[in-house]
Amino acid sequence: MARIIRATWLALTALMLSGCAAEEDKAPDYRYRLTVEVETPQGLRSGSSVIEVQQSIGRTTMSGFGEQVFLRIRGEAVAVDLPDGRTLYALLRSSGDVEWAARVIPFLSPDANDDNPLDDLLLLEGEKELPRTWSKPGPFDNRSAYPMIVTFGDEAEPASVAQVNPDNLAASFGEGVTLKRVTAEITDDPVTIGIQTRLEWLPNYYDKMLDGRSIRHIDAENRLANNLSQNSFAVGTIN
Repeated sequence: MARIIRATWLALTALMLSGCAAEEDKAPDYRYRLTVEVETPQGLRSGSSVIEVQQSIGRTTMSGFGEQVFLRIRGEAVAVDLPDGRTLYALLRSSGDVEWAARVIPFLSPDANDDNPLDDLLLLEGEKELPRTWSKPGPFDNRSAYPMIVTFGDEAEPASVAQVNPDNLAASFGEGVTLKRVTAEITDDPVTIGIQTRLEWLPNYYDKMLDGRSIRHIDAENRLANNLSQNSFAVGTIN
């Protein structure tokens, strides 16, 4: 049973589905704190965000009416303020997985040894450091385990977003700036809110990309800005 549900997590390409009611809610919701630590010439800088994952078990025609695990998240990107006045943002997605934030704890958890693998997620104790890549068998094997990291040339201009290489923060922030680690830890703390005070334009990008287009375009001049929207930075916390 544990391996079947684990495989379901890996195989689903649309975990955050709406309108798929569970016949019986056997899956506990939980929260985890995502923390990003950055070494700088002026010392360690860090930021964290508490993210909630809502789980349910349901049946759809896509699964042949077999049980599936459906996940939704509520939370915000991690912001790390750096000495030069700029901010690093660790998003709710990775470069290759828009639903990365919902997979962090299941991927960090050891294989369950009983018939309640969803409950066993809550037994994950202490701060767990994310590996550089996932090693779970399936479509996410060897895919980056880190969130997508970005910064802005001008935080008042959404289209000035720029991707940051987690293996070379110095290229974006200057000599001596390196990513120390990314960790996750189960917590009862409330979901983090407040990113809207940093990025005041976020409420206007719930239905469009950061380059202003309503949908993604393969010919977009700014491919990164055309690939990110409000949901990359916040889900369920913006007024």
